[in-house]
Amino acid sequence: MRLVIQRVSEASVKVNDILISGISRGLLILVGIETDDNKDDADWLAAKVANLRIFPDDNDIMNRSVQEIKGELLAVSQFTLMASTKKGNRPSYIRAAHPSVAMPLYEYFCNSLSNQTGIMVKKGIFGADMKVGLINDGPVTIIMDSKRKE
Repeated sequence: MRLVIQRVSEASVKVNDILISGISRGLLILVGIETDDNKDDADWLAAKVANLRIFPDDNDIMNRSVQEIKGELLAVSQFTLMASTKKGNRPSYIRAAHPSVAMPLYEYFCNSLSNQTGIMVKKGIFGADMKVGLINDGPVTIIMDSKRKE
């Protein structure tokens, strides 16, 4: 699994110009799922995100988690995170999990993250053509990959 985590002042997801989800201060998490990902990958990433200290403390040092600041969470599925650009100019998505695998694992990740943080995870609509808006705070953007454990 691969995540792109952005510290945001606000973020939202629209489908067909209808607001589906929105958050204020917190984390926007783009979630890419690979063919061989499983619940262990999801749990490892959920634990890392839950405890990721990228919000400022009283001394303006990134030292607080989303839980500590009572922030919000928005997770959006994004198969394009699994793109391979090794050959040619058209990305290949062969590593991206089929929706029958990816959707339940995306839901599992969101539930695991919610359980670990005590924060309800807001979501986009899996497989929909979504318009994601955000104000990246910092900017702070972190990439995590469960296979590389970084």
